[in-house]
Amino acid sequence: MSTTDRIEITDLHLRTIIGINPEERENRQDVLINIILYVDSRPAAQSDDISDSANYRTITKEIIKLVENSQFYLIEKMAAEIATICLNSHQVERVSVNVQKPTALRFAKSVGITIERTNKSSWQQ
Repeated sequence: MSTTDRIEITDLHLRTIIGINPEERENRQDVLINIILYVDSRPAAQSDDISDSANYRTITKEIIKLVENSQFYLIEKMAAEIATICLNSHQVERVSVNVQKPTALRFAKSVGITIERTNKSSWQQ
């Protein structure tokens, strides 16, 4: 059963090696990450127990570890890896991940991608 309840992680600001140009492979750059976890919050609301919810603190720690210890060439790959981490929480039915790279273009504030992925097992009837 799908739901529209959302847990939002907003403006997670991290530094990592990202890019295809040689200078981008040497120095860490800022990335800004926004995540929406689509969950059914009713069990957690009823029990008031974290085990009945998507533990966003644990998920965020895993994302920080991934991003800060990785060296991606593309923000597309980074976003997909972040989505995989989020979907490993069985309470997460769907995830939307937005990754922004503020230094990507000279005259633009930022360049980014938003992807959505589904935990197919949670959508089965």
